[in-house]
Amino acid sequence: MRLVLLGAPGSGKGTQAARLKDHLQVPHISTGDLLRAEVAAGSPLGMQAKEVMARGDLVSDEILLGMLEDRFSRADTDHGFILDGYPRNLAQAAALDALLVRIGQPMDAAVQLEVDNELLIERLAGRAQAEGRSDDNPESVRKRLTVYDEQTAPVIEFYRQHGQLTVVDGVGGLDDVFNRILEAIAPSHPVG
Repeated sequence: MRLVLLGAPGSGKGTQAARLKDHLQVPHISTGDLLRAEVAAGSPLGMQAKEVMARGDLVSDEILLGMLEDRFSRADTDHGFILDGYPRNLAQAAALDALLVRIGQPMDAAVQLEVDNELLIERLAGRAQAEGRSDDNPESVRKRLTVYDEQTAPVIEFYRQHGQLTVVDGVGGLDDVFNRILEAIAPSHPVG
């Protein structure tokens, strides 16, 4: 099972990805974690990324895609993976699709966790208070949600046009949301 998890900040992607990882017995690949690990390991791509980040620039799609291709070549991805945090825009979605076709591991499904923006703002405000995060104040969260909506709307449409998108209600208890995801992906993967 090869999945992309889509959802706004605070939609529960990370939490559900961890549960899906255990259930499906496939790795959870977060591009943020991957980037930090490559930099820490001092790999050639990691060193390129470190230079870019030191200048205050965003890491290019080409570097991220190279890291993903390397990650997909590891044996633990033979039976699939859960991708979280990528693709974030249409160019990344198209590049990822081309890479996966080229390596013979086409995407099975894109799961979009849908949560109302006002509820996301409440969730993130609660997280900010619990974790002491200043970047989760309501004003900055609204801005991040607007940017997310603008960038990912084409990604969502990309997967819809490819017949791979499934939208799941991300509101409710963790088990409820998890079970909705399992039901949504069941036609392409027998859940047992």
